[in-house]
Amino acid sequence: MIRANAVQITPEILSLIASVDEFKGAWRALGTLAPDRLSALRRVATIESIGSSTRMEGSSLSDREVERLLSHPQLESFTTRDEQEVAGYAELIEQMFSSWKDITLTEKHIKQLHRDLLTHCEKSVWTRGNYKTSTNSVVAFDEDGKQLGVVFETATPFDTPRLMTELVTWFNAERAAARLHPLLLIGIWVVVFLEIHPFQDGNGRLSLVLTTLLLLQAGYAYVPYSSLESVIEQSKGAYYLALRQTQGTIWTESPNWQPWLVFFLRALQEQVRRLNRKVEREKLVLAALPELSLQIVEFVREHGRITMGEAIRLTAGNRNTLKQHFRALVEQGRLAQHGAGRGVWYELK
Repeated sequence: MIRANAVQITPEILSLIASVDEFKGAWRALGTLAPDRLSALRRVATIESIGSSTRMEGSSLSDREVERLLSHPQLESFTTRDEQEVAGYAELIEQMFSSWKDITLTEKHIKQLHRDLLTHCEKSVWTRGNYKTSTNSVVAFDEDGKQLGVVFETATPFDTPRLMTELVTWFNAERAAARLHPLLLIGIWVVVFLEIHPFQDGNGRLSLVLTTLLLLQAGYAYVPYSSLESVIEQSKGAYYLALRQTQGTIWTESPNWQPWLVFFLRALQEQVRRLNRKVEREKLVLAALPELSLQIVEFVREHGRITMGEAIRLTAGNRNTLKQHFRALVEQGRLAQHGAGRGVWYELK
């Protein structure tokens, strides 16, 4: 039995939800970029998602290698396990983006998605689309694809069918009842799914695909344009720690959802922050700012202020040239100047 009533709504959780929802509400205004620019953002995010999700499970392909592979999508080119996993994830994530409205959360569809995920994996012919028949622990990998060790034990093959039925039934009932905020509901779904680890292989990748599906269905339409997988890959230590801290308590009388939910919401917030930064850059590009001015404004957005010394280190530009760019940015009303001489600094106006 899943005890979601044990969730403690702390000030941090409220703040994280509010920041993500604020961006969700603003996306319509932010998303008015030209279709070709939105398409470019989505392409970059998709490559990052595919690369990160597969590396999390031991693949060694870089984002550049992933992009090169997908630029020549002939089936015969998927000769290695890494390439096969990348091809399957790429096809499935595109399916999510195009068909999320039509995919109901049922065990049948989850199995179908798993089968599609591993469709190119020759070694998974007998296991794809079927619940596991032997135990499978969650393991962590380093940057070279070397296994670091077991993160936590998962549900037994005997218990898996029953637990998956309970999870799917619970989620659909809670989503209909709207008692929990959608982000909390999705967060709990993900950590329980990962604790069960219902399939022999590909559970981590499938959990990320399902997260994307559920976020899109909850109205978070910006998801295809910023890679959550990349955020998680770059905070692997915190990811595995949060999973371990919550996983062992899920089926107890007092589950500790806090570690995982805080990590999950922080990851969503970082996903939003990265996308917001990219959108702001696109706007600056459209405003025809020179590259040096663009770098200066981006630095100020990120750090709050900039000095001449920081601008020289950032851009490797000439001091006199940079002075001209700062003067233009101030005259255009983009930056405000403070101080004088060597103590001068700039912030957004």
